[in-house]
Amino acid sequence: MKARIILSAAVATLMLAGLAGCGFRPLYGGDAGGSAASLAQIRIANIPDRPGQQLRNLLLDRLTPLGPPARPAYELSVVLREARHDLAIRKDESATRANLVLTASFVLVPADARDARRFAGSAVSTNSFNRVRSDFAALSAENDARNRALRVLAEEIRLRIAAALQNPAAFTPVSRPPAAAPAGR
Repeated sequence: MKARIILSAAVATLMLAGLAGCGFRPLYGGDAGGSAASLAQIRIANIPDRPGQQLRNLLLDRLTPLGPPARPAYELSVVLREARHDLAIRKDESATRANLVLTASFVLVPADARDARRFAGSAVSTNSFNRVRSDFAALSAENDARNRALRVLAEEIRLRIAAALQNPAAFTPVSRPPAAAPAGR
């Protein structure tokens, strides 16, 4: 029995050592260069329309829970698109089920204008809801699906940005247009 306990402890120790050797670090680790401190230095630009406002508020809660940074190190811009697809159609051609697809394209750039790098990505969330004959119930179901999708998008964006901040290679150089040829040629 003792040998089994010692063996289990040895296996657990080896697994933990293996995680440390592969570069694994917790997202909210206590180190000075930790991701939580980097996330708190992001200014989130306004996103148009009501779903955009809701997404921005969710991002503020996840990225900067202590309030906006006094001197942001990064600027996050998000473009939100929404599409609804009817799925189940009755004989009278009315829908009984629909998918709400929200797509968020985002760009994170350093606030320092001299730093010409960026991290860009997108996140997609699809949520289904019932289309019933009652207008109020149908609108309520669609709004609930939208709120679920926005929460998923906010969490996905937070995770991708946190991973990018831990890996500077995720930022790509911004290509600048070539200089114009001198006049007179």
